[in-house]
Amino acid sequence: MVIFELPQIGVVVGGHMAVEDDYQGGAESIIRLNDEYPEETLQGLEEFSHVQVVWKMHKAKPEDIELHARSPRGNPRWPATGTYVHRNHRRPAQIGVSHPKLKRVEGRDIVVEGLDAVHGTPVLDLSPWFPQMGPQGKVRVPAWVGEMLTDYWAPADSRPSQL
Repeated sequence: MVIFELPQIGVVVGGHMAVEDDYQGGAESIIRLNDEYPEETLQGLEEFSHVQVVWKMHKAKPEDIELHARSPRGNPRWPATGTYVHRNHRRPAQIGVSHPKLKRVEGRDIVVEGLDAVHGTPVLDLSPWFPQMGPQGKVRVPAWVGEMLTDYWAPADSRPSQL
C-alpha cells in the first residue's frame, strides 16, 4: 500500500462541535488558513459563491474502517452496500469533501455556511467551486440515499433534543 503525506493548510473553527448525522444546515464556521500561507493565496476567492473543502475526519480511528458491505446507518430497510458506496469515516482514507457556501474572506479566515466538518477539523485543501467541473449529464442515485439524507441539510438548530 502506498501512503501519502498531505499538509494541513488550515483548521475549522466553530460551527458544529460534535460529529452527528443530519441537521448540518445553517451553521457558520471559519476555515482558518495556517500562518505560513500568505493572505494573497486567497485573493479573488470572495468572487465565488461556494468553495470545495477537503478535510481529514480527525475524530475517526483506524479501527472504524469497515471493508465489507453493510446497510447504511445500520438500517435494514436499505440495501447492504460496499465500503465505497458510503460517505463516512468507515472508508480507508477517512477524508471528507464538502461544498459550503462562501460568506466572506477576512484575512486568512474563510467564513462559510453549511460545512459538515466539526470544530478542530484539519483542512487539507480548499478551492473555489466551478460548476463546470461538477457532474456532467443527469445524476442518478438510488432511492435510499434520498430517504437517508432527508434531514441532512436541515438547520442545525432544529435538531430534536436528545434527553
